[in-house]
Amino acid sequence: MKSQFSETEINLALNFMEQIPFNRHVGLQIHKLEHDEVIFKLNMRPELVGNWLQGILHGGVISTALDVAGGAVALVGAYARLGDIPKEEKPKRLAKLGTIDLRVDYLRPGKGKEFFASASILRIGSKVAVCRMEFKNEDDELLAVGTGTYMCG
Repeated sequence: MKSQFSETEINLALNFMEQIPFNRHVGLQIHKLEHDEVIFKLNMRPELVGNWLQGILHGGVISTALDVAGGAVALVGAYARLGDIPKEEKPKRLAKLGTIDLRVDYLRPGKGKEFFASASILRIGSKVAVCRMEFKNEDDELLAVGTGTYMCG
């Protein structure tokens, strides 16, 4: 996994995923970490179907994937902004991470076998990060977009 994030930042993002049982339940996996971008992968499974007649992914799963990707990139960005404060202090400052607002626009039905939720930071300050997210299938079709605002400090 090639990355411009430090090893500490990568471990922070991986730990973020492992600590949230719902993320594991849905099946989100970190696919790529690059500078100011995180991509999660999700495999289609029968229990994730929202429209059983068409066999398409549930909109709530899409929203979850976008929110998790946005939260992860906000977390990594916030960690990087903390600079040289003691390592013991950093988790305390990041403990407030949470979604303030999330907007999702569904553009196409969730058809596919593999899905990718990517997120990048639009703006980050000492307390709040605003992120842009995209949700695509394995054919690189854009299925949904989102904007998230996250408390990060």
